Amino acid sequence: MTMDALQDRPRRFLAGMVVAAISGVGCGSGSAPMTSPAFDVMERSIVELTTALEAGEVTSRQLVLGYMDRIAAYDGQGPALNAMVLVSDDALRVADTLDAERAQGRTRGPLHGVPVVIKDNYDIAGMPTSAGAMGLATSIPPDDAFQVRRLREAGAIILGKTNMHELARGITTVSSIAGQTRNPYDLSRNPGGSSGGTGAAVAASYAAVGMGSDTCGSIRIPAAHHALVGLRGTRGLASGDGIIPLSSTQDIGGPLARSVEDLAITLDVTVGPDPADETTERGRGRIPATYTEALDAGALRGARVALLQELLGASAAERPVRSVIEAAAEEMRIAGAELVDIGDTEFGALLDGASVIGLEFKFDFDRYLAATPGAAVRSLAELVERGLYHQVLGSDALQASLDVESLDTDDYRGRLAKRTAVRLAVEALLDEHDLTALIYPTIRETARPIGLEQPGTNCELSAVSGLPAITVPAGYATDGMPVGLEMIGREFSETDLIGLAFAFEQLTAHRRPPESTPSLVTPPAREQVDVAAASDGGAGLRARFSLDPARRRLHYTLTVHGLMDSDVLFSHLHRAVDGAAGPVTHLLGGRAAARVTGAVDLSAADLRSLREGGLYVDVHTRADFDGVRADIAWPASHLDGT
Repeated sequence: MTMDALQDRPRRFLAGMVVAAISGVGCGSGSAPMTSPAFDVMERSIVELTTALEAGEVTSRQLVLGYMDRIAAYDGQGPALNAMVLVSDDALRVADTLDAERAQGRTRGPLHGVPVVIKDNYDIAGMPTSAGAMGLATSIPPDDAFQVRRLREAGAIILGKTNMHELARGITTVSSIAGQTRNPYDLSRNPGGSSGGTGAAVAASYAAVGMGSDTCGSIRIPAAHHALVGLRGTRGLASGDGIIPLSSTQDIGGPLARSVEDLAITLDVTVGPDPADETTERGRGRIPATYTEALDAGALRGARVALLQELLGASAAERPVRSVIEAAAEEMRIAGAELVDIGDTEFGALLDGASVIGLEFKFDFDRYLAATPGAAVRSLAELVERGLYHQVLGSDALQASLDVESLDTDDYRGRLAKRTAVRLAVEALLDEHDLTALIYPTIRETARPIGLEQPGTNCELSAVSGLPAITVPAGYATDGMPVGLEMIGREFSETDLIGLAFAFEQLTAHRRPPESTPSLVTPPAREQVDVAAASDGGAGLRARFSLDPARRRLHYTLTVHGLMDSDVLFSHLHRAVDGAAGPVTHLLGGRAAARVTGAVDLSAADLRSLREGGLYVDVHTRADFDGVRADIAWPASHLDGT
């Protein structure tokens, strides 16, 4: 089947089998792309895509095909990220229309012909909108969400919908529609949430940018886990019309991007007043003509920022992230920012009991369903009663929402009052110390293994106060996983935050693409190194290691010489500790195995150690129990992941 055939296929939920809706042809990591395009879409910015379109180097149709090739290779196959729920059969037709308009000298806006992906809680006319819940699998909204409409008006091509944590009530991205999404930086880890599908898709270059929503960290946490940029705007910056609500007081939609510039361009076309969402009146007259004017590489010079010590964390599990954030603060200082010591704050006490998510959810969700005639269920109570949801939501949490009988209560009013108190306290602190922003980790622990809870979120300060916060890549922890630096400012200070984030991004260039989803146009060559060592007694080893970086799989062939096979006890891969002996990471061969061949899957930390020369191979023998050791010196040309 050719990609052109997509135009004639019905829209469908993919549930982890996106390839079936695209090609029906296997395409593993490193395979040639189905359309063999000359233009590589991987990691391309909006400006790069637009420049290429204007120069005639590529067409929008070719961009769509290039991104769909990547989805076919990496979503249902290869690393099987499972980030996409639905791929539009309309994308190629729209691309052709936009190509024709460009040929006639007409462009609709800054995203003309640029493919984007959308979280599955945004309404898109003609496509199901499920918010990850099987009870809404056939729910077709009557029209586009406001921000989707704005994207179309700017010329964007809606490529498809991304998986999310069911009903947006969680941060690990599991749904009854599509199951678990994986993190492309380590396939055993979660992608954050609830916009984890968008995070994984953008990180893997399934599209130029993606849209998510944030009720308490749901844009910022996936951004942190994928070395992306994500912004939770000021309450009222962007319309929530057409986004399935979790809490209308705390919800806001917005972009996730691979760069601050891409975020600013996308923000320009998605924010602004909407009669259908009265909160957007708060932004009238407070939104600049373009956020791209804030892209100042020198914005850190003279800026005053303060590191919120209480949000750094001090446990053993939190120290790796803390170290990255402290290093990021020092990078900001070197670039000219002034780090201000503000001492302890009272934010923790103010935030306690200020969330309104559990109280508002039932009423907001039922209100959305009432305006969506195509939904198969008419209320949260019916969804729960019929069991049309994933157990990850937790029956107790859902029941607690169902038990809320009214919002006309002192408890609810008290929580709203606390929200105001938090906002005033943050802004008072900023004013007292003449600060541009407060900084802290988006989440205090890196992405945890799939199946485990994800602790450490710092989502509440922005979500409760309604103040804007931006997450930008801060570096990588000792386990090889990305860490996000978050900055929070005053109401409608997005311009200041974008400026700081851009300057930090340009200074540090921390983002690097995940190795599990490499270029299909110029796939990486398999990396190889030979090592050898011998003991004084004549025993020795020779080994060849070959790395498939996309799968993070290390192939090996090891031969022991100079002694009888029966003298061999074990052969191992170890991680050195400051150059000295360190723990076993993988068993390569067992007793009497003098010649072994196989492969091991490396963790992100293992791969980092390999590239930095921190792994060694050894053979333990009866005569030399400590073993014959050979350090693995990886070729310098591969140390940067190229």
